[in-house]
Amino acid sequence: MSNGFQVQDRFAEGAQYIGGKLLPGTSGRHHDIVNPATGESVLRYELAGTEDVDAAVGAARAAFPGWSGATPGERSDALHRFAAVLAEQADDFAYAESLQCGKPIKLSTEFDVPGTVDNAAFFAGAARHLEGKAAAEYDGDHTSCVRREAIGVVGSIAPWNYPLQMAAWKILPAVAAGNTIVLKPAELTPLTSLMFAQAATEAGIPDGVINIVTGAGKEAGEHLVGHPDVVMTSFTGSTAVGKRVAEIATATVKRLHLELGGKAPFVVFDDADLEAAVHGAVAGSLINTGQDCTAATRAYVQRPLYDAFVRDVAALMETVRLGEPFAATTDLGPLISHAQRDRVAAFVERARGYARVVTGGEAPGGDLADGAYYRPTLIADAAQDSEVVQSEIFGPVLVVLPFDTDDEGIALANDTPYGLAASAWTRDLYRANRATREIQAGCVWVNDHIPILSEMPHGGYKASGFGKDMSAYSFEEYTQVKHVMYDNTAVARKDWHRTIFGDR
Repeated sequence: MSNGFQVQDRFAEGAQYIGGKLLPGTSGRHHDIVNPATGESVLRYELAGTEDVDAAVGAARAAFPGWSGATPGERSDALHRFAAVLAEQADDFAYAESLQCGKPIKLSTEFDVPGTVDNAAFFAGAARHLEGKAAAEYDGDHTSCVRREAIGVVGSIAPWNYPLQMAAWKILPAVAAGNTIVLKPAELTPLTSLMFAQAATEAGIPDGVINIVTGAGKEAGEHLVGHPDVVMTSFTGSTAVGKRVAEIATATVKRLHLELGGKAPFVVFDDADLEAAVHGAVAGSLINTGQDCTAATRAYVQRPLYDAFVRDVAALMETVRLGEPFAATTDLGPLISHAQRDRVAAFVERARGYARVVTGGEAPGGDLADGAYYRPTLIADAAQDSEVVQSEIFGPVLVVLPFDTDDEGIALANDTPYGLAASAWTRDLYRANRATREIQAGCVWVNDHIPILSEMPHGGYKASGFGKDMSAYSFEEYTQVKHVMYDNTAVARKDWHRTIFGDR
């Protein structure tokens, strides 16, 4: 499948998008975008250097007065046009996303692209809903009101697992609120981020409002976060890198938004619908080849259902079809790179020394041998404090452990530094309510795992970071709250002045 989309032609001018134009980088270093299904280079481009970051921030700063001064209705209209352009180009976006990431085309077509279009439509509406307290005379002598204002140039960094959706989650709330932005996508997967910015220009969003710099984290990323003209940083990625981003941002007192790692628990109580839980566990652990920070990674199953759950999950995993990403029958594509596949495999090999690999645990041969593929893997009988239970593997690996009491199940679910997402499986309303109250995660699903909505917030607890993506809560992250107070007395000497001079 090529869909008529020619990557070399589309990005012949470079992989930086600054001030409404594709440009080459200036770092002097080149990078290959590699199709992880074949190991072949898709595009070779010059990485961004610090000069490119400075140019992008300069373009965003120059565009800020005009864009922030536009009415909410004008920004809303532009974003509605943007959503329409994205929808018109859906096939190209799906193709490019699968090409650079190895995603099955059905995932790109049915999840990544429509989710992004819906995000754009949602924030087009949100642009006209800047909420604050009603104006009122709280002390009797003054009228107070709250303004929400754009904050300035935002510098954001997105990961490689969902490049299109992450670009949307970073860019849309920022620009809907009147900010301008410089986004650094992962150098492995910049194609759809660049296309996203190009589509914004086609929709009439002014040059400089959305800029893309594609460079290495140590150079382009750190320079962007530390740039004196960047007033806010939003980062999605590992907790380890998030700590470094926070360190740099803190030095310049930037507003900070972090969506970091996850190790989502999947808690199955003994009254759960076993078939539903099994299907949910396989789908929730294997989405995007397990390269999802909300993916189900730790299944805790109450002992009466444990053996059957292990048996049935293993059997269902063995039916999942690995294949070429553009084949309609492919369920699971490769990991993002051979290095990532080898990292996942190393976790599993070490686990063989202390746990049981029930199914999977190997890379396929044959026609898939050249790609970064790894079979769906189920591990049982690991200890709670073991590496595969506590560390983020970021691959198609599910670990299952038993528990006895409800107290124990919830305690085990919370026994991790992370707190991004979780799910509880039960037919009992009281059990479900307890789980949603007591599991420490930014999202807790009941009898499902993974669905997200533009209207609902996404973000974590604990080492999974802080701040929200999507929803009106995300929109608020990108605004300044200003209190405005008007005197209503027209009296020169106010009563409170006596606390400074004179008597009543």
